[in-house]
Amino acid sequence: MELNAVQDSFERIAKKQKLSSSKSQELIDQVFHEIEQALASLQPANDSAISVDAKTFLTELRAKLKVIASHNDLEGTELDMYMSLSKHQKVLEKILHPDISKACRKIDFEPRIVNQIIIAHFYREGLFDIVDCLIREANEPEAISLRMQFQEIHQILNAIKSKNLEPALNWVSANRERLKESDGDIELKLHKLHFIHILQNQNRADALKYAKTYLSPLASHHMNVIQKLMGSLLWAGKLDKSPYADLVDPIHWEKLAEELMCAFYDFLGQPLRDPLHVAVDAGVEGLPTMLKLVNVMAARKQEWQAMKQLPVPVELGKEFQFHSVFVCPVNRDLGSEENPPMLPCGHVLCKQAINKLSKGSTRSFKCPYCPLDASVAACKQLYF
Repeated sequence: MELNAVQDSFERIAKKQKLSSSKSQELIDQVFHEIEQALASLQPANDSAISVDAKTFLTELRAKLKVIASHNDLEGTELDMYMSLSKHQKVLEKILHPDISKACRKIDFEPRIVNQIIIAHFYREGLFDIVDCLIREANEPEAISLRMQFQEIHQILNAIKSKNLEPALNWVSANRERLKESDGDIELKLHKLHFIHILQNQNRADALKYAKTYLSPLASHHMNVIQKLMGSLLWAGKLDKSPYADLVDPIHWEKLAEELMCAFYDFLGQPLRDPLHVAVDAGVEGLPTMLKLVNVMAARKQEWQAMKQLPVPVELGKEFQFHSVFVCPVNRDLGSEENPPMLPCGHVLCKQAINKLSKGSTRSFKCPYCPLDASVAACKQLYF
């Protein structure tokens, strides 16, 4: 809703700016037209013509320009636009809080874990000089063991950008057995891209030789792919204008680089998405709700730093939902092994809420969300 308010305010300003610009241009065109007419009148029709009275024409021109200016509401239009700009600034100040420190809380955290997350982030970005400095200053010497692995994958990815697949093929060959467990198609896709690259930039004979050496051993499991590649041999040098034009789409190189990155992070036991990016993105998305909560608590004279849990949920997008969790709609407690979600009827409540509703006995109780009665004995535990 807040973003919609900003967008609506901005669109109003844009419309007023267009109107102001249109009226300004209209005024300029009228003035230009009158000046052109005055200049044309001042020019003699021929060499024998009598020179006109320039002073008279200038006086008439001045009068005409005054009339044009009096009928043009340019000043009012610009004033209206500046008033809208002033209101837009207030909208931004109301929504975009510059002091985000209000939503910060003093919590205990493990500096070592934070250091490792930051180090892994810079390794992912390929900023090895920064990592070396951070390792020294944070005294994290064991993190240096990841350097060689990240350097290798960055070299592979940079080579792929230059259409050089040799480093990637060497890496896949060295890790063939482990790749079979996760995705056995990476090697095929590499050889397929290399084959097409040869067919485009060299000749049919070189491509066929490469196929016999590297693609033939894979034919038993990927015959359809191999047959399509063999058909493309007939269009050597003009694949982009052939029925096999999809084989030369640059998107294949980008997808292969992504798959290699996925396999690499899987080998290291690290998540595909950068944890630091995830934390920052989630924080930015949840920040408006947190700032609102801080302001409400301050108005009610409640202590933000003393809170043990948030009184309202902070809604984040699906990309930030990594584990299935259950929050009881009755007492807002998070489901756990000691307080599991239970199904008394068609609605789910946590065990503690059910105990409270049944007053700790085995008697039946009414579901707070429907008219049905349920017994504690009939409640089934759910597993997320």
